[in-house]
Order: sequence, then C-alpha cells, then structure tokens
Amino acid sequence: MAGHSKWANIQHRKGRQDAKRGKVFTRLIKEITVAARLGGGDAASNPRLRLALDKAREANMPKDTTQNAIARGTGTLEGVAYEEIRYEGYGIGGAAIIVDCMTDNRTRTVAEVRHAFAKNGGNLGTDGSVVFMFKHCGQFLFAPGASEEKVMEAALEAGAEDVISHEDGSIEVVCAPADFSQVQAGLEKAGLKPEVAEITMKPGTETELSGDDAVRMRKLLDAFENLDDVQEVYTTAVLDEA
Repeated sequence: MAGHSKWANIQHRKGRQDAKRGKVFTRLIKEITVAARLGGGDAASNPRLRLALDKAREANMPKDTTQNAIARGTGTLEGVAYEEIRYEGYGIGGAAIIVDCMTDNRTRTVAEVRHAFAKNGGNLGTDGSVVFMFKHCGQFLFAPGASEEKVMEAALEAGAEDVISHEDGSIEVVCAPADFSQVQAGLEKAGLKPEVAEITMKPGTETELSGDDAVRMRKLLDAFENLDDVQEVYTTAVLDEA
C-alpha cells in the first residue's frame, strides 16, 4: 500500500466529514436505530451498537437523543424503519467506490445515487462488481511518532491480524470485525489512543489520482456525501489534491 499518503488522506477525509457536522447526528441516529433493531439495545452484547454509541459520544450527541434512537430500534418507541442498501460502482480513472446507505425509500435512494454517479463522471455497477477489492475489517490508525513496538505488542496480544508501518510514520492496525472491541480494549489498556478507530471497507489496492482527475473524483465523492441517505463512502482512490 502506498504509505506516503496514508496519514494525509485519512486526516483529509476526517476533516471533510467534520465539516459536515450538521449531518453527523442524522447519520448516527440511523446507525444506532438499525444497530439496536438488529442486535438489541444492550451495548455490552451488541458490538455494532457499542461502536455507534462511541461515535455519538465523540460527536457530543445528547444522551436523550441516543436513548430515543435505541428505543426506536428496539420498538419501544415508534419511528421510521430504515433498511441498509449498498451500491457499487466506478469513479474517475476506474477507481472503485462503495456507497452504503440507510433509507426509508429505496426508490428515492437509488435514483439519487445513480444521478450522482452519472452527473460526475462515474458509473453505477452491479452488486459484487467492486466489493471484492475491499476487505471488511476493523482499522486503527496512529499518528506519526507513535511507538511501533508498543502498538505492535498490544495489538497482536489483543488479537489483531496485522500491524502496518507506513512510510509517513503512521501505524495501522487491522483486525477482524468481530475482534474490534477486544483489540480496542487491548490498545486502551496499553495506554494507546488511535486517531481513527472504525470498522471499515479497506481497499486492497489503491488508485492514485492527481491534478484534474483528483478534483473530479473529489467532486464525485462529495456528491455522495451530500446525499441524506448515504452513511459511508469507501473508495480505492488516493487523491493528491496539493
């Protein structure tokens, strides 16, 4: 994997997401509701809900809001029924894109996603057309300067699959989704706090884009991020926007 851009790209993505703070609560409420519906309202026995609640705390979401979302998911409060839908396709330079959505209106969502692809130079693919290029996994990323030895020892002892040192000095820990909570706990026990901790779709290969191609790809990704039904966008593209 190209290491030189890993940290910059992760930080850039986080910065852009933070700038869309107004939509963060909406997306978290959907995620908490669906997680509670699928796995129950007890975070101790529902890893997906636990992760969503961690993100809600980081975003300073009021406790009443999270509790209401859990109640809607478990059925003790009436609410909208969301379904999860994944769309796959290609962007600029053949870069693969996965768009994960939660919606109460599948017809609306597919129309909006298809329009975003078509308007911005991408192509909506079929189910399975690009997902094989990604690995569903837990990912922890430490800023340049973290102790590689300490991270590696704690991560592997906690059950991580791999620890990757990048050229820019950042350190990446990868684990199976089911092991995310225990690896996170192991890192915390060792006094290690990652800058990024999430369950994600990690690209197996990367498509480096620069200049006009990078600008066009950013416009396409932003078009997805701006859709209300979109929860997450994953891509193999690495953008050099300098």
